[in-house]
Amino acid sequence: MRILSLNKETKDNILVNLLKRSPSQYGEYEDKVQEILQDVRTKKDEALIRYTRRFDYPDASVETMKVTEDEFMKAYEKIDPAVLDVIRKSIVNIYKYHEKQKRTSWFDTETNGILLGQKVTAIGAVGVYVPGGKAAYPSSVLMNVIPAKVAGVKRIVMTTPCGADGKVYENTLVAAKEAGVTEVYKVGGAQAIAALAFGTESIEKVDKIVGPGNIYVALAKKAVYGHVSIDSIAGPSEILVLADETANPRYVAADLLSQAEHDELASSILITTSRKLAEEVEKEIDNFTKVLSRSEIIKKSLDNFGYLLVADTMEDAIETVNEIASEHLEIMTKDAFEIMTKITNAGAIFIGEYSSEPLGDYFAGPNHVLPTNGTAKFFSPLSVDDFIKKSSIISYSREALEPVYQDIVTFAKSEGLTAHANSIAVRFE
Repeated sequence: MRILSLNKETKDNILVNLLKRSPSQYGEYEDKVQEILQDVRTKKDEALIRYTRRFDYPDASVETMKVTEDEFMKAYEKIDPAVLDVIRKSIVNIYKYHEKQKRTSWFDTETNGILLGQKVTAIGAVGVYVPGGKAAYPSSVLMNVIPAKVAGVKRIVMTTPCGADGKVYENTLVAAKEAGVTEVYKVGGAQAIAALAFGTESIEKVDKIVGPGNIYVALAKKAVYGHVSIDSIAGPSEILVLADETANPRYVAADLLSQAEHDELASSILITTSRKLAEEVEKEIDNFTKVLSRSEIIKKSLDNFGYLLVADTMEDAIETVNEIASEHLEIMTKDAFEIMTKITNAGAIFIGEYSSEPLGDYFAGPNHVLPTNGTAKFFSPLSVDDFIKKSSIISYSREALEPVYQDIVTFAKSEGLTAHANSIAVRFE
């Protein structure tokens, strides 16, 4: 990893480099994604099965596409009881956190007959995409499904790629059942997004699609936005550790590597006011990398998007933290809570040396679906709010409208909209 002095030039170069990881930079895939979307939109199940046979399961058919109750039962028989236990503990924490985000409808009335309010309604149907194939991500299931359940979504459809044997990992299936998914289909990639957005003979369309995926999934979600809502266009994972001389270099190194192992585009950055700490972290990273199982991915990730930055002052460090707007931010300083109050841009903030990033990934309760690629400047973590919609309520009596109707007529005529004006005036002719 590179140890660099933090200045305007290095900061600008890093910001430019990090933006290269955005899904929006991979335009060469867009034509292929559009082709898949259009194919599934017009040929529905036939196209869906064709792509599944090509990319995932050679013997796929309409009959094997939907996960059966028997498959769920077999998943429960195969899952490690210890894993099932921790899934259930995580569910309790995730529910508890998201229950505090629930919104209620409200109405205000006045004695002259005015009633104004806001009606909160859950989205009717949500599609959850869960990566599969070579890996299992039950945590992704929980984080995407539970806020939808808390919001009151009635139909939650999950799609996930199966293996070449036509099976979905037991941990993923059990997490789906425990979280309350209503349907699971063994389809993946852009074709799964198309099925959720447009519907097929077997998969009824949904109103919103959430969940992470590869570049094809990300670009497909971007393309279907407008036909359905989406959560966000997720980019590669990223972590930023803000530390001073009091931080434990071994903890810092371990936490940086926790994200570097995701993939070669993951970003791991330390910003510190202590060059000594940066040098110690560099040594710890070298030692860890020799023994970790995904060392090749880690090395490429750190070579491409790993930085150890030494700032002159904590103020400079905080300014850079806010400009990078990292998905995960860990604060390991002697005054961590005070520093936290100065952070304006971060997906999730982890405070103190015992609050490492995987705590948020799996167990603490806050959602791990977070804004990436600097979008924490204007996006928030996935929450119950993402699964509701709001309707404004307006009710006026004649007695309430009469004193103000001329004002509305005047306003409408000033915009040249005489039919608007007439709609109000006609009630007092």
